[in-house]
Amino acid sequence: MKMQNPMTADYATLKKTIASLTEGETDPVALMATLACELHHADDRFDWTGFYRVTEPGLLKIGPYQGGHGCLQIPFDKGVCGAAARTGEVQLVPDVDAFPGHIACASSTRSEIVLPVRDASGEIIAVLDIDSDQPDAFTEEDAAQLEAILTATFAR
Repeated sequence: MKMQNPMTADYATLKKTIASLTEGETDPVALMATLACELHHADDRFDWTGFYRVTEPGLLKIGPYQGGHGCLQIPFDKGVCGAAARTGEVQLVPDVDAFPGHIACASSTRSEIVLPVRDASGEIIAVLDIDSDQPDAFTEEDAAQLEAILTATFAR
């Protein structure tokens, strides 16, 4: 019996769906909630999908997400999410156990991708955190496609 491939994101369709669902919406939390839901259900690799919002200088707080419980607060100087917020760069982590200072919000997480979320002025307002229970689950292509979705949604 042939095994079917697990579902992976169809980014072209995701971009169109998200654009349609968020047209005219400007509230960042509403946008984050919609993206978390759409992204989470689009790919079997995505075990936890959500946002950590910049709520004060140097601090992220959990925002809309899909999956099990997340950490409530993450300082910019801790973990993968903090690194993305602090540096403004995508963090592509094939093995979370090898990332210095990784915060284990869920013991099932094996790999992670975190992208900074910028508003129209270029200010980082949040990070998008996607965890996988599979090792080395994310690629540069995922990063590029997710960045394009974030830019189209938040930097307009």
